[in-house]
Amino acid sequence: MSDAIKHECGIAMLRLLKPLQFYKDKYGTSFYAINKMYLMMEKQHNRGQDGAGFASIKFNDIPGTRYISRIRSNNSQPIQDIFQQINERLNEGMKEHPEYENDVELQKLNLPYLGELFLGHVRYGTFGKNSIESVHPFLRQSNWKHKNLIVAGNFNMTNSDELLQELIDLGQHPKEETDTVTVMEKIGHFLDDEVAKTYLKFKDLGVNKKEASPLIGKELNIQRILERSSKNWDGGYAMAGLIGHGDAFVFRDPSGIRPAYFYKDDEIVVVASERPVIQTVFNVPFESVIELEPAHAIIIKKDGLVTVEKIKEPLLKQACSFERIYFSRGSDAVIYQERKKLGKLIFPDVLKSIENDLKNTVFSYIPNTAETSFYGMTEAAEDFLNQQKLKQILKGKRTISADDLNSILSERPRVEKIAIKDVTLRTFIADDNSRDELVEHVYDVTYGVVKPTDNLVIIDDSIVRGTTLKKSIIKILDRLHPKKIVVVSSAPQIRYPDCYGIDMARLEDFIAFKAALELLKDTNQYHIVETVYQNCKTKNTPLNTENFVKAIYNPFTDVQISKKIAEKLKSESIKAEIEVIYQTVENLHIACPKNKGDWYFTGNYPTKGGIRVVNNAFVNFYEGNKKRAY
Repeated sequence: MSDAIKHECGIAMLRLLKPLQFYKDKYGTSFYAINKMYLMMEKQHNRGQDGAGFASIKFNDIPGTRYISRIRSNNSQPIQDIFQQINERLNEGMKEHPEYENDVELQKLNLPYLGELFLGHVRYGTFGKNSIESVHPFLRQSNWKHKNLIVAGNFNMTNSDELLQELIDLGQHPKEETDTVTVMEKIGHFLDDEVAKTYLKFKDLGVNKKEASPLIGKELNIQRILERSSKNWDGGYAMAGLIGHGDAFVFRDPSGIRPAYFYKDDEIVVVASERPVIQTVFNVPFESVIELEPAHAIIIKKDGLVTVEKIKEPLLKQACSFERIYFSRGSDAVIYQERKKLGKLIFPDVLKSIENDLKNTVFSYIPNTAETSFYGMTEAAEDFLNQQKLKQILKGKRTISADDLNSILSERPRVEKIAIKDVTLRTFIADDNSRDELVEHVYDVTYGVVKPTDNLVIIDDSIVRGTTLKKSIIKILDRLHPKKIVVVSSAPQIRYPDCYGIDMARLEDFIAFKAALELLKDTNQYHIVETVYQNCKTKNTPLNTENFVKAIYNPFTDVQISKKIAEKLKSESIKAEIEVIYQTVENLHIACPKNKGDWYFTGNYPTKGGIRVVNNAFVNFYEGNKKRAY
């Protein structure tokens, strides 16, 4: 992706169903789970590099000993940092106490991070600062085991302010406004309430407090806690939690916006944000990894009972399509084919742009995530050429010569690696002109393969702001002196902000929005902007279900907006003709049929909170307010 956008976040949960000695005997190490957690987090580093955290819980510990361990990092390589610290602690303990070597019980009793239940998290920050306090997992502590709560999630709430006020109305005094703390305290409040009610039940039966403690853990109704705490949540989420006595859960939002997958056998239960992570780390087949259904939670009791329970009423499933286009690992069997399909489906528009002239067209891609859609586009080009070859051969019938046949068969799409991601240059120079020159050199190009008579088709997975395209990619491609540069986006035009976990919060950042505003000026329709502002300002009530911002785009076709975007991307120094081609929303749904969430393209938000956010975002734009709309 030329315009990097951040995404929050990735989760990994692991529950061991056998005693630690089993893993020592079978896999040769009692650190089996820690090793697997490292692999799961490392293989999800694409989902977050601002911070990483790890937590573990020991079962059946002795009172007075630490049974919860947690470590977090926000340094430049957070996953490596936390596991280096974990390894150092473990190695120091083993070195100081040689008697631990073959005694798993001593290891578990005395070494940190060794346990039966684990939760990991990788983070891209979309809300708040990237301080260590913002890094998951979050811990809510208590001297009562079943009141300890560890929470980590891939989520964003659109109504954090309302949820915060609910806590205040309960008499609480939250220490932060972040949605993570708000959600944790919300779950924590109903956890405390459930514990209190369960204790009273045993008290009435004559059970004393000490005897009641383990019984409360067994009786604790996690489903009811989640139902009550999530009653007013509005957002996209895959929420993971551990409770101090050993229960665990992962809960997915009713629209299925954020992803979660799980696998279970007689040794482990594992949950992660991406399917291939589980497949690779545990060497299990595709069909064994199950997608957690929207509005459901997988609940793992301390005794090993695993159930999937409905927590809320499911809504129309609108799983985030950006997961398929960009965020998730392309090694997933289905995602790989979907990305190729995106490239294939956009090829007819490319063919029209180059006037069917494949002989004088070079195909390439923006490194690195667009590579898979590029394969699909070039396969479509090969299919087209094969049809042309077949027509020529049939036209010649039996009179075609070997030389002519060889000439026909030798035609193939001109596929080259043109753009090369060179380095991440630090633009530390304050002067704008000097900084722009450095940005221009983020990419390098391959010389000698593009002729002045050539079209140069270059595919990207999406175009958000267009800044890198204008300041770097198009400028450096123009040095090759092509006749025409065709920039292809395998995703549709990004027109609206996201509020469910992707860092795309401001309308004025989107090149499609800027293009629409210019078209309104060009066509003497800029009064629409004032009308939209008044509607967003006065009618954006909690009951409103209308996205007023759609009116900005309604007067124009997708092609008109794409042409204006091409104009905006072409600076005065560019000699080549510039054309921009976007994927259609219809083709996106054909390629990615199970991920219908397309609000950033269409403005069709799955929750009322999303509609409120987009209207607030327009008010912020109009008033010059740079704050987020949620």
